[in-house]
Amino acid sequence: MTREEALFQFLLRMGDNTLVLGQRVSEWCGHAPVLEEDIALANTALDLIGQTQMWLNLAGEVEGKGRDADKLAFLRDVWDFRNLLLVELPNGDFGRTMMRQFLFDAWQSVLLGRLTNSAEPRVAEIAEKAGKEVAYHVERSSGTVVGLGDGTEESHARMQAALDYLWPYVGEMFASDAVDEEMARAGIAPDPAGLREEYDALVGRVLGEATLSIPEGGFFHKGGKDGARHTEHLGHMLTEMQWLQRAYPGASW
Repeated sequence: MTREEALFQFLLRMGDNTLVLGQRVSEWCGHAPVLEEDIALANTALDLIGQTQMWLNLAGEVEGKGRDADKLAFLRDVWDFRNLLLVELPNGDFGRTMMRQFLFDAWQSVLLGRLTNSAEPRVAEIAEKAGKEVAYHVERSSGTVVGLGDGTEESHARMQAALDYLWPYVGEMFASDAVDEEMARAGIAPDPAGLREEYDALVGRVLGEATLSIPEGGFFHKGGKDGARHTEHLGHMLTEMQWLQRAYPGASW
């Protein structure tokens, strides 16, 4: 695998994570528990889609086949997506959505902090811009996790159930493959395993304040970031997300 091929795959992973999660979060628009949360979730989704545009536009430039962010988002099939399995899972209730958001925000904040020192200037530039938004995201999602986890008996039970369900998907964030090895060798991105200690410290502190217990066991689901296996949920989501471009190819306003 060449440096450019690995960089393209890495950029797809970054862009697909924010694209798929942004689409998922946007599903709450008009359905959140209170108006303030409705607006906050919509803004989070917009931030994620904005980050997607930067990552996927750069991926298209690196690929050199004339595909921009829109083409990569709307004209790829499910097996061509490289997102973590965590972000494609259905929203569930509000507690599960916010727990998923926190687990992703914590990882993204750690990763972007390292990427600001990337040997690839364009990656460092995007990480710098996105990091400002993610700093707010992790502050908000962690505060919500603490408020609900250390809240009523009902909210605590729901947040613990959400953590139990989502935790087996966290390990994929830190699993390395040939793409990660090439990115680390080139100094473009860190070895994913090297992020785990900082991530665990951040997540452990917040979950401790939330009076929630991290599930035991080392098993984790994988297959999303290399496209080997996605859940059935991604295909259903892409059907809704891509239908207009598929029905009217090349349509423009």
